[in-house]
Amino acid sequence: MQQRRSLMKTAALAALAQPALAQSSRARTLRFMPQAAPTGLDPMFNPTTIATTHGYCVFDTLYGCDAKLRPRPQMAEGHEVSADGLTWTIRLREGLRFHDGTPVRARDCAASLRRWAVRDGFGQVLARAVAEWGTVDDRDLVIRLHRPFPALLDALAKPGASPAFIMPERLAATPADRPITEMVGSGPWRFLAGEFNQGALAAYARNDAYVPRDEPAEAASGGKRVHFDRLELVWIPDGGTAAAALRTGEIDWIEYPLPDLVPVLQRDRGIGTQVYDPNGFLGFLRFNHLHPPFDDVAVRRAIRDVLVQPDYMAAVALPGDWSECHAVFPCGLPQVREFPAAPRGEAAMDNARAALKAAGYAGERIVHINPSDFPAVTQQGRVTADLMRRLGMNVELVESDWATIIARRANKGTPAQGGWSLHNTNFPAANIANPAVSPIIRGHGERAWFGWPTDVASEAAVERWIGAADAATQAEAMAALQTAAWDSVPFAPTGLFRLRTAFRAELRGVLQGPNPFLWNLRRG
Repeated sequence: MQQRRSLMKTAALAALAQPALAQSSRARTLRFMPQAAPTGLDPMFNPTTIATTHGYCVFDTLYGCDAKLRPRPQMAEGHEVSADGLTWTIRLREGLRFHDGTPVRARDCAASLRRWAVRDGFGQVLARAVAEWGTVDDRDLVIRLHRPFPALLDALAKPGASPAFIMPERLAATPADRPITEMVGSGPWRFLAGEFNQGALAAYARNDAYVPRDEPAEAASGGKRVHFDRLELVWIPDGGTAAAALRTGEIDWIEYPLPDLVPVLQRDRGIGTQVYDPNGFLGFLRFNHLHPPFDDVAVRRAIRDVLVQPDYMAAVALPGDWSECHAVFPCGLPQVREFPAAPRGEAAMDNARAALKAAGYAGERIVHINPSDFPAVTQQGRVTADLMRRLGMNVELVESDWATIIARRANKGTPAQGGWSLHNTNFPAANIANPAVSPIIRGHGERAWFGWPTDVASEAAVERWIGAADAATQAEAMAALQTAAWDSVPFAPTGLFRLRTAFRAELRGVLQGPNPFLWNLRRG
């Protein structure tokens, strides 16, 4: 593992030194250090933030969310809905072309949405209402429904965890259980496949054929104007080395600098910082519901009720940038209910130990998988492992790079078969803001997000929320869902936190949102 990290670090530093290019060429290159190494690139197959970041560079969406999570036309010129709500006709903007020079057609959109709806949780709900993903001509996509689906545009505009990216029909024909291997979209950047170094560097060239919208850029919506010739996603595993590279100008932007280095960067006049996403991130501990001991809700409740959120939050965020959040949706958003925090202290630990014993836990080995190179997650995983040991649980903390963790996370086998028991992670609040977009609230068994919980009551409430005909019915379903999910414990929240992003002071136009948006940026 240490050797792999050293090799990755060496490769990244070599990438920095590479075209120690002429000054004018360097000025036209944007170097961005993402939160995790670029690995699996198909953003439909790999619903991680780094894959979504790459996806937004290469692909575009029919609709995009603005800063208030409202869907806005993006590739779409506009749409019409039939009087009965069963037929949506979406017209494409003129002049859209893929990076291979072929025009974007309605049939490409239909094929892309069909593939996306197999893998994405919101897409799966939408697909059950869809009778046909059809076309009228090259510019008009027609979605025919079995029943009205008022949240259709929210589905097409969702900003993270598998946005509905549009790709050529020939790529969208790839079975949903296999990743695409060719990165051809119609987005503002062209992927340079020949320069991709997995775990170290992804490079892109400006798409000169891209026609941005007229509106100002706002989160994932508006005009995606690129003012650099070249983009590099450079991965540096060591946070201190990354911060030093930012201070010397070798890189332009770090998505998540280490929290304890932020005050140092803020004192540097050559560096600017801002809140990455004002809505923040919800941290959580995800249980594997398929295997003991966390297939038992009594065990999940015992762990949830003994988590000390300040311990987790102090490990990943600065004072004032976090708050406790005992809820199944991000606190502070509309209709989100906070549940009472459980008592703390040694008496609470004793109660948890008693609950584990009563549930039949007898020291079986549990495996906590944890990335060693993802600062916003790494330290939370170590807090969990320490808690498990203090509870008397036989925990094995397995740490490796993020790419290895996400591959193992997909394994549904027992820990002895290469599976897992627990892992910590986080989601931007915008990506889990309501029942339609949140994958971690779903309880539809082996089709659910990693951890695969089954909860009939939660699923019924999700369906009622999505199909609600009025605000009162939707609010009732939202309340029922939160009660059901808190009782069934698909995950245990560890707190709500805001991260700081850091960039060279001369870099202008850094947008806020649930993802880094690599457009609207210029020097000076």
